[in-house]
Amino acid sequence: MSQIDAFAAGREGDVPGLLREMNAWSAGVAGALDELSRERLEGTDASGAVRVRVSGTGRLLGMRLDPKGLRELDHERLAAAVMEAVAAAHGALGDRLEDLTAGLSGRPAGGADDPLAAHVERVMREG
Repeated sequence: MSQIDAFAAGREGDVPGLLREMNAWSAGVAGALDELSRERLEGTDASGAVRVRVSGTGRLLGMRLDPKGLRELDHERLAAAVMEAVAAAHGALGDRLEDLTAGLSGRPAGGADDPLAAHVERVMREG
């Protein structure tokens, strides 16, 4: 049993051991974020008229517009298509982050064994 498990269960544990575990976990998260920052992800709108590319930090790097697809879009629908494509790219970014961090805790993400699951759910609900 790890020190994190002992503290999460309310038992006394080895504080220096806990700090070592947390430092190793933090280094893993930092490594995953560094790897993600070097990636490029794409997203498109439902019609395929707009394709965007974002960096691993979420910054918009480029956008391609299909001239034939644009014929069907007025300025409002074009804006909605751009926002949809960016949201799709950010969704791909979130999925990639989830892939990179999946094994860091040694537990399934959001599972019943996750001592932080309730806290994370509250933050997601309340902001």
